[in-house]
Amino acid sequence: MIEPQQYFFQDDGQIPNNTLPLLLYKNAFESHGYEGAAWLEKTFAENNWTNSWRNGIYPYHHYHSTSHEVLGVYSGHALVQLGGDQGQQLRIEAGDIIVIPAGVGHKNLGSRELGVVGAYPDGRNWDINTGKLGERPGTDQNIKALPIPKTDPLQGTNGLPEIWRAIHK
Repeated sequence: MIEPQQYFFQDDGQIPNNTLPLLLYKNAFESHGYEGAAWLEKTFAENNWTNSWRNGIYPYHHYHSTSHEVLGVYSGHALVQLGGDQGQQLRIEAGDIIVIPAGVGHKNLGSRELGVVGAYPDGRNWDINTGKLGERPGTDQNIKALPIPKTDPLQGTNGLPEIWRAIHK
C-alpha cells in the first residue's frame, strides 16, 4: 500500500473546501504518455472511479459539489493552487495521483505538457463552481450529502476509504 500525503484546507468564505483531506500519491505509477493515460483509465475503472476524461486542469479556482474527483497526471508537470487563494501550492508531475474531496478548490498556475485523466466515484456527474455569490449554501448541502467512496481510485479498498472514514466519524 502506498501512503498518500494528506492536505487539509479550511473554508475561506468563497471556496468551501472540506474536512476530508486531499490525498496526493507521489510517483504512484511508472507508465507515462498514452500508455500512462490508458493505465490510469483502466485502474480507476477497476476501482469504480469512472466517467473519465483526458485533458488538463483549469487555470482558475474551481471546485465540485456533486462529486469527489481523482486526477492522474500521465504527462508533464504543473504548479497547482489547492484550497483557494489561502490554500497551498504544490508541484505535480507525471506519475502523481491526486484525490480531491468535493468542495476543495484547485487551479493550474502554470504547466508544461500537462496531461491528466480525471474520474469520479461511481461515475458521478460533476458540476463546476468558482466561489461566486449565490453558489452557497446549495453547494455546501451537496457536499455534505456525498457518501465517502467505497474504494480508492488507485488501491481499491485500501487508502482513501480508511483515511476518510477515520476523519468523518
